[in-house]
Amino acid sequence: MSCKREYTKKIKVGGTEIGGDAPVTVQSMCNTKTWDVEATVSQIERLRAAGCDIVRIAVPDMRSAKAVAVIRERTDVPLVADIHFDWRLALTCAAGGIDKIRINPGNIGSADKVEAVAKACADRNIPIRIGVNAGSLEKELLEKYGSPCAEALVESAEGHVRLLEQVGFSDICISMKASSVPLTVEAYRLAAERFPYPLHVGITETGTEYNGVIRSAVGIGTILSEGIGNTIRVSLTADPEREVKAGLEILRAAGLRKGGPRLVACPTCGRTEIDLISLASEVERRLADIDRDITVAVMGCVVNGPGEAREADYGVAGGRGKGLLFKKGQVLGTFPADQLCDALIGLIRKDEE
Repeated sequence: MSCKREYTKKIKVGGTEIGGDAPVTVQSMCNTKTWDVEATVSQIERLRAAGCDIVRIAVPDMRSAKAVAVIRERTDVPLVADIHFDWRLALTCAAGGIDKIRINPGNIGSADKVEAVAKACADRNIPIRIGVNAGSLEKELLEKYGSPCAEALVESAEGHVRLLEQVGFSDICISMKASSVPLTVEAYRLAAERFPYPLHVGITETGTEYNGVIRSAVGIGTILSEGIGNTIRVSLTADPEREVKAGLEILRAAGLRKGGPRLVACPTCGRTEIDLISLASEVERRLADIDRDITVAVMGCVVNGPGEAREADYGVAGGRGKGLLFKKGQVLGTFPADQLCDALIGLIRKDEE
């Protein structure tokens, strides 16, 4: 049995497929109070605009669960209800039109409650994500293994999966996250050999944006590069829209998502005679609302460009207070340093017309 990306079972979250030959999707989670429908819908739409494929919302109480039906009427973005312990919340969300439920069957009570949730989901084609976390492993597994480890995470997931399979439910997605990158990577490798279900990949509790993006890129990128994983979330102590941006960039870097500009820029060195850092930052900012699948190069000197950047669709290369503008390796002109960004973006925009 293998959970390598292309061989997993395929599930549907609303109109979005996860698993099998479906593209790897990007998820994030609202940080609004779900019962505040206006704030939640507004954030869901901002996440959609940022490129998010699936949005998760917290459902800690019945007030939030009842809001799901109202939110569902206001947006068509695929929604996941994040539920812990209370099986009644899952039933309410299922009736309210949620597209997926994140719950651990072993934590919601007796077998009849697990079966009731599974039946409610099966009747409405709602998949269930089993979310295992190194910080909340079962006491018996910690006693068995001594501390969180890959084997413990997978064994925990197996127990939850078994409860669903015993009642005939198999529209399952699995995650097994830890704050440790090596532990998470090893757990997903092991899971890929144990389960036929799609895997939701992420590194949990990564911290603020700078460190979190680095740790997520290393962990998620490693897992994806090995052909494992079907949907991802970059967990950051930051605006959820920043999670989406990071997730999309990780997929692009892994060759799993196309679309939008790809910026390449050389590091600074003693040959640089323009303010390359500011120029690259400004080009990146102004490329943000361009959707074309293009590569744009910002190079610091004539040594690095346009020669080394000849494969770029567009680019600039700095000189002494000025720089070259080029397109597919062909030099189009020379501009003062403070006009290079305008010339570059102007050229790209002109080709959109």
